[in-house]
Amino acid sequence: MNGKLRNMATVYIKKNDKMLLLDRIGSKVVKRSWCGVGGHFEPDEVNDAKAAVLREMNEEIGLTENDLDNLDLRYIALRLVKDELRINYYFFADLKDDAEMNYDCDEGILEWVSFDEVNSRKMPYTAQKVIAHYLETGINTTDFYSVTADDENVNIIPMGVS
Repeated sequence: MNGKLRNMATVYIKKNDKMLLLDRIGSKVVKRSWCGVGGHFEPDEVNDAKAAVLREMNEEIGLTENDLDNLDLRYIALRLVKDELRINYYFFADLKDDAEMNYDCDEGILEWVSFDEVNSRKMPYTAQKVIAHYLETGINTTDFYSVTADDENVNIIPMGVS
């Protein structure tokens, strides 16, 4: 391991029994897949995952923190890919009823997907495991989780209340 890090922050926004997913068409890191809204940290955000996810959310879909309820960092995932440690910060939030979102996203196609269909979408490997865990367990708790992943296993460990 050469010490190279890639920090990314993503928010999964919920409304009623649906989750907003982005069919991300062009990415530096993953092939075309369904994911939340987010991206890479800017240099001044290296110690502030929330600032990174709020900036990305505003750039991609025009929302601000005031458009959300219950914005919480719930999972931090580590995965070594080639010689790079990828650190993903997964936030979850509820969209307020009066929020106005920009559906014309330069990153891909946005779609509200029912909870029971989310896991049938092709997602990045670690995100797929995190979302499955969230919909099965995390959605019913306020726990914060650490995630370690390799090509064969994903370990999700509760770290306490967020």
